[in-house]
Amino acid sequence: MMELLFQFALAVFATLGFAVIFRVPVRHMIPCVIVGAAGWVVYEITVFSLGSNAVGCFFGACVVGVLSTICSYLFKDASTIFVIPGILCLVPGSKIFHTMEALLRHHVGSAAEIGLETLLMAGAIAIGLLAVGALSNVVITVIKQIKNR
Repeated sequence: MMELLFQFALAVFATLGFAVIFRVPVRHMIPCVIVGAAGWVVYEITVFSLGSNAVGCFFGACVVGVLSTICSYLFKDASTIFVIPGILCLVPGSKIFHTMEALLRHHVGSAAEIGLETLLMAGAIAIGLLAVGALSNVVITVIKQIKNR
């Protein structure tokens, strides 16, 4: 449990750093940080429970997508303000680096293995955000139709 709190704190600072780099408005900093940290914690819990980085990225991206959509409606602003800094903690940057390192050392088998995992993680992030975006549009359309009756 203590490790998870430490991971949450690190994700808060990482997301805050990305929010500053991308010039997120100050009024959106706290929700943005919560979105990113929540996505990372869900990723960590999923990886611990299931042992799959790709599945962890999928569920983490889903959480980031849902919370970003909620924040965009609460603050009446674009969801990308919350998605971009929130999702960057999940991007498999170290895996990309290790893939390139293995290629440069002519370890083709290792590069293929790490590269495949990297592609799966990146794809899972994209699919998670896409699924949440599509579902939120359907839910919003249904709610608007119910209100118009």
